[in-house]
Order: sequence, then structure tokens, then C-alpha cells
Amino acid sequence: MAQTRLFLTAGKADAELMFAAIETAFEDEGWPVAIAETSEGSGVFEVSIYVESGQADAARTAMAGALNVDAATLDVSTEDLGDVDWVQKSLEGLTAVEAGRFVVHGSHQRDAVRAGTIGIEIEAGQAFGTGHHGTTSGCLIMLDRLIARRKPAISLDLGAGSAVLAIAIARLARTPVLATDIDPVATRVAAENARLNGVHDLVRCETATGFGHRAFAETGPFDLIVANILARPLMAMAPRIARHQAPGGDVILSGILFEQRWKVLAAFRQAGLYHRRTIEREGWVTLHLR
Repeated sequence: MAQTRLFLTAGKADAELMFAAIETAFEDEGWPVAIAETSEGSGVFEVSIYVESGQADAARTAMAGALNVDAATLDVSTEDLGDVDWVQKSLEGLTAVEAGRFVVHGSHQRDAVRAGTIGIEIEAGQAFGTGHHGTTSGCLIMLDRLIARRKPAISLDLGAGSAVLAIAIARLARTPVLATDIDPVATRVAAENARLNGVHDLVRCETATGFGHRAFAETGPFDLIVANILARPLMAMAPRIARHQAPGGDVILSGILFEQRWKVLAAFRQAGLYHRRTIEREGWVTLHLR
């Protein structure tokens, strides 16, 4: 079916904010979202959405809603792509992301991995987590800093999506990781990504809602738990996360807006976890607790 690309053009800071808002709003729509610099060093970026041509008007309205502006005044450009593989097209538009020592890239960007960096190749067409969102990059930076000092024996990536965080832990610590998600499609993509990155022997991918799956009892308690979800479900799960944490273990949380951080910290403080560090990126925070 014919495809249409809708895109907005802006400077880097504004484009990253638009990308974060649109990606979050469209997570359930299945419409690929990408951000890319128009030419290297230009400082001008395009935030794109790829949809079937018949959905272009609905996508334009949805973009305006995500950005909280009037659709009539939103300066959206369109490009008729004809019949294309829209997943591959969206991934090609993503730039490699550096976060700490990690470089998250697609198959077309392997040359972005330099000496002294840790490459993670993600083809996340059907699962959240390419490193572009501030929550994911914040988690990667926090993991890089933490594992350099405290190597976990066993870790949990809760709400793994593409498994980029599970892969990062496995690549850096070379220890086992349980990666769970409520979406079986995400679980399949996560397993494929783990194999692609050569850590399938360390990363166990399971479809699980909450902590009822047998994998938690079989592999836990966990020295490191990473949960990049959203503030409200994180607060609700605080007691269960604490129960599955090994004594003296670490917890990294993200998917939390800057103004929500105090409520999340309060919920986890009641569960016995103390705040150690915060990273803020693009209006989102990543929290380290122990």
C-alpha cells in the first residue's frame, strides 16, 4: 500500500522535544516515528511519521494533538513514498545514538561504533527502544556509570521493549539478564535483538504481566532491576520491585517526567529504597535507587 511521510523541521533541541512528544503519543498507533539531521552538521532536523497514505490527515491531526497546537497552524510537510517497506524506511531515518560508552545504531550505521565504545544494533520496528528517547538514553548512561563500579550477578529488565537495556547490561557485565514485556511481539523482537548482538546466551526473554511468571522465581532475586515504563505503574509496582531485589541491590527507573520524580521517589522510599542519583534528559528523569 502507498505510504506518506509527514515531517516537521526544527533545530536540534526543538526537534528532540517534538520527537519525544510524538513518539510517546503514537506508541500505541504502530506508526513509525524517526528523527534525522537533514545533512551532517547542519543543525536542522526532521521529525517524521510514516503512515499509509489514507491515514495522512488523521496523522496530521494526531501530531498537532501530541504537540498541543492547532492542526490548522502546524507546518507539516508531506512526501509521497509510494509502495515502501515503512518499517525499514523509518529505521533508516534514525541516527546512531551515543549514551555513555554505548552507541545504539541500525544495521546501516555500524561504522558509527568506534574504538572504546560498545555498539548495540537495534532493528526495533515493532518494539519501543532505539535509544533516541530521553528515557532510554538516560538509562544507558546510568547503566554505564553503575556497572563500572558494581557488576550485577543477575539483572532484570522489566518492560524490556526492544531489549536495548538488557543487551547493554549483558554486553557490559557479561552476566545473565531476564528481559520481560507484556507484549509478545516485543518479546519476540527482544529475543531477535539479543541474538543479533551476540548475547542470546545471557538474555532470557519472556512475556510476563507483573511478577507472576515463573521466570522471576527461577532467576531472582536480582542485583539490578531496570524498569523504563511510566511513573504511575512504577509507583504501583514499587513494593513488588523491592521484594524481587537482592539485598543491597540497585534499581534504575525511567519513563518519569521531571515533575513526577518526587512522587515516584516517595513511593519507592516507602518500599525501602533510597535515592542515589538522578539524570535529566529532555524533560524526563532516570532515577538510581538502592
